[in-house]
Amino acid sequence: MSFELAKSYIEKKGYSENIIHFETSTATVELAAKALNVESGQIAKSLSFKDKDGNIIMVVMAGNVVIDNRKYKEYFNFKASMLNLDDVEEKVGHKVGGVCPFGIKNGIAVFMDKSLLRYVEVYPACGDQNNVLRLSVQQLFELSNAKDWIDVSKIREYNK
Repeated sequence: MSFELAKSYIEKKGYSENIIHFETSTATVELAAKALNVESGQIAKSLSFKDKDGNIIMVVMAGNVVIDNRKYKEYFNFKASMLNLDDVEEKVGHKVGGVCPFGIKNGIAVFMDKSLLRYVEVYPACGDQNNVLRLSVQQLFELSNAKDWIDVSKIREYNK
């Protein structure tokens, strides 16, 4: 059902030819990057947060970055509080592994993280774990009805 919501939204905006379907899962950044043969940063992941009043905020960012809690708090004036896995589908409209800013529930504020600006083309999920969308960064911003470009991320650090 989640894919159908995203697909319907995308079709109405004239981007249905940009949907790429896979038989294998693209539910994680790593799986999607491998399936598409692109850098992990080109996978546009969508993270969902609660604000201090319980409203939902979605931040779409490059797949190779994480939320920088200090920057997030400076921008939004409250601490980052991600939705727990069980609440994502109910509050956003898509299951984890397919979360995207297309066909989401009303009232969700979408923001684009500047980490995406390093890429010409990016690949957000498209409602489920087997579909992605190929878009320019500007197309993603416009199609998402994003409110603004923000800087709330940092490069993911791995333990050695």
